[in-house]
Amino acid sequence: MKPTILSTILLAAACGSAAAQQPSATTGSTGTAAQTQGSPWALGVGAAVSSSVYAGEDTRITPFPLVSYEGERFFWRGISGGARLVKRPGFTLDATLSARMDGVDRDDFGEAELRARGVNRALLEDRDNALDLGLAAGWRGAAGSLEIEVKGDVTGASKGYEAGVKYAYPMQWGRTRVAPSVSVSHLSKKLANYYYGTLPEEMARGVRDYRPGSAVVPRIGVDLVHPFAGRWAFIANVSYRKLPGKLKDSPLVEKDTDGVTSAFFGVSRGF
Repeated sequence: MKPTILSTILLAAACGSAAAQQPSATTGSTGTAAQTQGSPWALGVGAAVSSSVYAGEDTRITPFPLVSYEGERFFWRGISGGARLVKRPGFTLDATLSARMDGVDRDDFGEAELRARGVNRALLEDRDNALDLGLAAGWRGAAGSLEIEVKGDVTGASKGYEAGVKYAYPMQWGRTRVAPSVSVSHLSKKLANYYYGTLPEEMARGVRDYRPGSAVVPRIGVDLVHPFAGRWAFIANVSYRKLPGKLKDSPLVEKDTDGVTSAFFGVSRGF
């Protein structure tokens, strides 16, 4: 990837939780580690594991430090953060900034796998990571939590946007908090074309024209937070994203790939 100077600086800060899939910038379904540990700051270590959609790319395994902060007005949660614009009982409205870690270097594609899809790897461009600026609204009550977020690329990578809605139902088992969730995201035409299609400069070199256009991506997942030993907490997430046909059919996507499975595990301590 070749991010801009701005995105390099902010993504370096964001890589404290460089999970392959972006978590919502609103309060997590299970509450953040800092909230669970009764402290504004939480520090720790974790690892993210994700299958890759891209042809020939290996499974992504990323160890990283965990950094989170929960203040009255501002918050930071690994690869996303923001400011509270409105905070009322059962409702929040946040301005958000989050890293989009969907980029891939051209050399990380499998040459043979791309060739089987009719693409010459040498003719491709990198797909860059990005930073998204957005608004997120959250409602919480006895029936669970509902989050709606709209965010757009501000680094000029895709120049696209994503809009999503997520429902979660947190459950308490002793000290352990578990929250199964279901969500759906709308990827704009520019966003989907950049990460799943072929670019104009690639087509000018002879790569076949493929532009999937806007797409809807459903996702299911479960979050878990288990406090222990005072201010410590074990944090985990497992999720699955189902790719629609127009994204699966991309020549950049691994053949017969139906979706993406991701997992995250970490341990942190509140301060």
